[in-house]
Amino acid sequence: MSRSWVSPGIAYLTRAFLSVVVPAASSVIITVRLASLRGVRVSPWLISAMLLGAAPLGFAAYVLADGRSQQQKANRLGARLVPRVQGKLPGNLDKVVTMILRSKNEYLGRPLEDEIKVLGPTINFRFFWEDIIMTTEPQHIKASLNTMLATDFDNYVKGAKFREAADSVLGTGVFNSDGETWKLHRSMTRPFFTHDRIGHFEIFDRHADHAIALAKERFRMGLAIDFQDLISKFTLDSASEFLFGHCIDSLSAGLPYPYNATESTNAIQGDNAAAAFAYAFSQAQQGINRRLSIGQTWPLTEILADSTAQHMKVVNAFLDPILKDALEKHSTTVKLDRNELTDDQTLVDHLVNLTSDLKIIKDETLNILLAGRDTTASTLTSAIYLLAMHPEFLTRLREEIISKVGLTRRPTYDDIKEMKYLRAVLNETLRLFPAVPFDVRENIRDTTWISPEPGKKPLFIPQGTMIGYSVFLMHRRTDLWGPDALEFDPDRWLDERVKKYLIPNPFIFLPFNAGPRICLGQQFAYNEMSFMLIRLLQNFCAITLFPEPAMCPPAWWAEKDGRQAIERFRPRNHLTFYAMGGMWVKMEAVDDVEVN
Repeated sequence: MSRSWVSPGIAYLTRAFLSVVVPAASSVIITVRLASLRGVRVSPWLISAMLLGAAPLGFAAYVLADGRSQQQKANRLGARLVPRVQGKLPGNLDKVVTMILRSKNEYLGRPLEDEIKVLGPTINFRFFWEDIIMTTEPQHIKASLNTMLATDFDNYVKGAKFREAADSVLGTGVFNSDGETWKLHRSMTRPFFTHDRIGHFEIFDRHADHAIALAKERFRMGLAIDFQDLISKFTLDSASEFLFGHCIDSLSAGLPYPYNATESTNAIQGDNAAAAFAYAFSQAQQGINRRLSIGQTWPLTEILADSTAQHMKVVNAFLDPILKDALEKHSTTVKLDRNELTDDQTLVDHLVNLTSDLKIIKDETLNILLAGRDTTASTLTSAIYLLAMHPEFLTRLREEIISKVGLTRRPTYDDIKEMKYLRAVLNETLRLFPAVPFDVRENIRDTTWISPEPGKKPLFIPQGTMIGYSVFLMHRRTDLWGPDALEFDPDRWLDERVKKYLIPNPFIFLPFNAGPRICLGQQFAYNEMSFMLIRLLQNFCAITLFPEPAMCPPAWWAEKDGRQAIERFRPRNHLTFYAMGGMWVKMEAVDDVEVN
């Protein structure tokens, strides 16, 4: 059924009715009819009871049969079932409710981490009798051991469950497709991320100057800025110009003011289409994340309407004119060879040269825009937070920047390549706060995973299982990274700890995924993040956190262990990582004496 006129909930209930209720009712009717042919009269009360009980009894029988079948298959493969979370209510309903309630105020990943501490690094939540496996075990991710990302790649797909949850936002783009469709999208975008293209910094420089000017203006007023908002606008403008040849110009909307700013400075800003687009796109992603966290029954929470529909109307209203304009221009220009890519072509120009299907073009550009904007903005926000928390590392980073490029010169690709400490800071940021904290796959065939516990049977993974893996939690495991795994220390990328932990087991660090689905824009992201950090620290010599109330964690976090006790913001994620309530900071501008 088309989502344009039927809500996900109604569509789900209709499918359930056709697949469960109708067969059950048919069985009852046939049974009653056979009984009447034999002269046996069946009471209306008994018929009613049979009709009402057929569906739940049939479902219960299915659950029991499925459990028995899984155990038999595991036995045949010499394996064991993945340890299951055990709730007190049927379908682990109590665990579902607890997880939803805790996620509102708890530290990111903490509910999952608590279960893992009890059951091990790979667990099955088994919500509503649906297998939902989560892992933080590199053995179950890395390519060489029959895992999700490389060697057994064809057995692991995004899958129908993820596709259904994300379709209303991501369509058939590269992040929401499998098989030949995925290969098509991948081949369409790969030529655009060559060294020559990602090494051009003119676009970054122009938008960085604009962003820094806005920040300085606000600091001169004695006010803090939401750096997350600023950098998200910078990356959106940079990515849109790089990909579309059309700058969304979200920086023109200005910056939000702190909650306690005076009435004269806290004037309501006028409507801005770019700001509305950015907000709507973020909310649509939040909708996908909520669906995935619930599992296959998520449509039941959207009975009345698709929760992403209104947000995507805003997104489409903004993007459609840009893409239609590109198609019209293409129809009136000289046709290029389909595989030819000229220096002045944007991604949209390139896609238009390959297809005239507006949906394919829009889905792909939206997927790439998500990667180009949100992941980079997320990492830069986290980097500024960590440098504010650790001024000694900020000082060292500025020293490297000044020694390589000074306080005014624009950095080049070669400059960035030589700045080892800058790369260490970014890698350490990505380790503690990866831009994509959680990701999912679905397996096509029954398979097994090596046991994380030596001497025990391998783990059985039934076909069609939704499998989540958290690099956010894996990157913080002390058994993988050492006793100081929860500390921010860029030197771990420069000293003996690299040889001790990372080189023997490279799959413990996966900020850009791995295998065939490794991020095409990885080097683009490193270049943009490096460029912006250099520009910022050429202009500012100190960073101080000024948390807004919405940014501050609950007071009880300080009583917990790990990073939760010391964190000064509230980590959250939709499809990508972000700071709830923003990242409010003040920065001290480089004075005239230092510049001279």
